[in-house]
Amino acid sequence: MNAAAPTLGVVMLCHTALDRAAQVARFWLNAGCAVALHIDSAVPQAQVAAMQADIGAHPLLRMAPRHRCEWGSWSIVAASQSAAELLLRDFGSIGHVLLMSGACLPLRPAAELVTHLRAHEGTDFIESVAVDHADWITGGLSRERFTLYFPFSWRKRRWLFDRMVDLQRRFGISREIPRPLEPHMGSQWWCLSRATLEAILTHPKRARYERYFKGCWIPDESYFQTLARLHGRRIESHSLTLVKFDRNGRPNLFYDDHLQLLRRSDRFLARKIWPQAENLYRFFLTDQASKLAPVPAEPAKIDRYFELAERQRTEGRAGLYMQSRFPHDGSGQALTAGPYSVFSGFDQLFRGFEYWLGQATGTRAHGHLYAPEKVHFHGGAKIWHGAISDSAALRDYNPRMFLTNMLWATRGERQCFSIAARDHIPADLMWFMAKDRNAQISVVSGCFLLPLFRGEFRPDDLLAHVALLQKREQHMLSVLQSRWVQADVRVWTLAEFLQAPERNLSEVLAKMLPDAAVAGTNQPEMQSLDGLEDFLKELRNKGLPPVLLRDFEGRSGAI
Repeated sequence: MNAAAPTLGVVMLCHTALDRAAQVARFWLNAGCAVALHIDSAVPQAQVAAMQADIGAHPLLRMAPRHRCEWGSWSIVAASQSAAELLLRDFGSIGHVLLMSGACLPLRPAAELVTHLRAHEGTDFIESVAVDHADWITGGLSRERFTLYFPFSWRKRRWLFDRMVDLQRRFGISREIPRPLEPHMGSQWWCLSRATLEAILTHPKRARYERYFKGCWIPDESYFQTLARLHGRRIESHSLTLVKFDRNGRPNLFYDDHLQLLRRSDRFLARKIWPQAENLYRFFLTDQASKLAPVPAEPAKIDRYFELAERQRTEGRAGLYMQSRFPHDGSGQALTAGPYSVFSGFDQLFRGFEYWLGQATGTRAHGHLYAPEKVHFHGGAKIWHGAISDSAALRDYNPRMFLTNMLWATRGERQCFSIAARDHIPADLMWFMAKDRNAQISVVSGCFLLPLFRGEFRPDDLLAHVALLQKREQHMLSVLQSRWVQADVRVWTLAEFLQAPERNLSEVLAKMLPDAAVAGTNQPEMQSLDGLEDFLKELRNKGLPPVLLRDFEGRSGAI
């Protein structure tokens, strides 16, 4: 490229990190592009002089008249105009002018951009969307940006700004849009052809249009976007600069760890780069990229990346609870970090159930995590992943967070544990599991009687103890059988389960491991229930409520 006859002019609007802006300016100058630097007038002259000395004297460098540029103000447009006029005046060979900020970073060699623009001579690359069709506008004002008056700064005098808008809406005040303009909006970072820029800057009605746009809100996103529609011959309605905004309309920052993502962009520049992203500046402003194998452009992947990041920013990550952000319960996502299985009654029916379950499924099968005396972790561990203690007191301080923390610390590995009516499971934890799409809950009701039946312990008041446990279990079942449940819940009575225990157990395993063959899995040994009917009959005769007895009568008829 002939340095004396540049075909691309670059306008750089700078106000911070002037050392980085100087690096980018040298990149363009070394490639034979003309550069017009606009330095915000709020920047001390000493810093400007240091930047000029850093860049050095260059025949293609111009320093544009300085303006005080505030966010959303007309001065940003004025700075762009004066810098573009300077380039068009001094370099007659320029075919396109690119507008960028000092925080932008080229993602490809300058020669690729010049070649692209030469192949699209006379084409304007500017995002320009009719305001009535723009569904991405952030801030609550669309066409009203062009029809209301905005005497107060949105950032500095927000309350007065809002009251002024309300007042004008109330009294039906509306500005007239100059004909034949049709308001358009889009990214302020454009690349316009010489013909379009000259038509905008020399139009007979320029002063009239400027007076109008000075009264609009955020004119840097509408002035060139609207006038390009009036004067442009061919418009590609997209920016050559990759910009991603958050839900508040602020540009996302790119850091060093975004390097591979930026390599997959189909754009020529990216904004906004963190000033300390040393790896990004070193990679894209040198020949490092040419030494690596090229990667295909995947703009859709970048879009998905930022969509996911925005969802995590607003909704949190499933199962991650932290000081700065909690997951949003109404987001529809799972409440925990991964799938888990909860069993009630199985360890009372099958001998060594937790050990067998772990061997059969390859999962971590714990005992009763909410047992009154302590947490029964897999293998009798006292401390689990995430430095989670087996202390019942620590667990009961916040039972829900105990579960979510354990699942987060072991995400990627399915956890299984048992619960029972005697365990310390508060109502809010039961509801939490019932509403969690990651939970698989399998319950055989009535099994709380089996330890009493086998004589593992004998309370002083047997009937009162049975009544308490039955009450707890009925509450648990009322939660699991409610219409609000989103977990995978399966409930059997003891009598129903005993009709086909092998088949029922196989169904539970098939849901846990849908892609694995579990039909041939050896079943665990079932504990003897001989004499259970006599035990239930004894309880009934002593005054036990008949709910459990009715369920069991259907199986034997002996009671």
